Order: sequence, then C-alpha cells, then structure tokens
Amino acid sequence: MAFFSWLHKIPLKANVHSVHNRILNDPYYRLQSFEEIAIAAELGMKIDVNQATVDDWLRLPGLSIHQARSLSSLSQSGVQFLCLEDIAAALSMPIARLKPLEPLLRFYYYDTESIYNVPRINPNTASFEELTKIPYLDIHLAKAVVQNRLAAGNYRNLVDFQQRLSLPGKLTAQLMHYLRF
Repeated sequence: MAFFSWLHKIPLKANVHSVHNRILNDPYYRLQSFEEIAIAAELGMKIDVNQATVDDWLRLPGLSIHQARSLSSLSQSGVQFLCLEDIAAALSMPIARLKPLEPLLRFYYYDTESIYNVPRINPNTASFEELTKIPYLDIHLAKAVVQNRLAAGNYRNLVDFQQRLSLPGKLTAQLMHYLRF
C-alpha cells in the first residue's frame, strides 16, 4: 500500500510543478481548477478587478468571454467593484459560484477625482472636443482621428491606431496612457 501512495505522489508533484511553471511563464494561462487557483494565489497572482482586462478575467475558470468583456467594459466605463457581491450582481450570478475565485481578486478603490487617476478616452467613441482634451493630442491630430475613424471604421487597438494615423513611436508612447480601446 505504501508503494502505491508513493507512486501517486510523484505525478502529483510533477503536475504541481508543471502548473507552477505554466502560471509563472504564461501570462495568458487559463486556470483550470480550484487547486490551480490556490497555486496561483501562493505564487502571488492577483487580479485588480477595477483595472482587469478581458485577458485577466479569462484566466479565471468558469468565466466566459462574454462575462469577461462585460466586466472589463463596466470597469472601463467607470463602474467600480468594491466586493465580490458587486461582481456577482454585474454577472447576475450567485456569489457562491464566484467565492472560489476570491483568493486571486483584489478590490482596490480608485478615486476618479484624483490627479493620479488619469481618465482614459476611447478614440472610437470620443468626440472631437473630448479628443482635444488629451495631452499630446492637438486639434489637427484630433481631427485626423475622427476623420480616419469615419472613413475606415473603429480602431481595433493601439497598434491599429498608430499605423492608421502614421504616428511616431514617441507620440504613441505618450498617448497610450490616455487611450483605451
């Protein structure tokens, strides 16, 4: 009997080591179980629910792409999640179903009036006037953003934005802190 229990522990340790490496080395690794959640928590993995991207949410088991997009969109639009109950309410889901995810979730509060909290503007929905309020984005570039958007459709991401407007890297690096897609 001791022989079999010893054999059982080897694959488990090898599996834990493998999961450990995947969590550390793959920022898009999607956790598969409560055991992997525990390992990720031990490794220091945290998800700031008020700044989480769709990819961050998708790392958690049991969340669909639609739920991840919904949570990300809500936080980008200014909704702040203060507790697990808020996430459950946003997803119309029982809190008990989200409880196992709690070791990874962090509920940080961000004061929207703080000078340290830079509001991000979506160039796909912003008006010309809103765009001119972005530092480093002058009226000529704001006009180009709107014209290009009307002619070629929404910007997919920052890279698409940079390429379509032929922006230099230095300007893109400055603007990326003020834009969200």
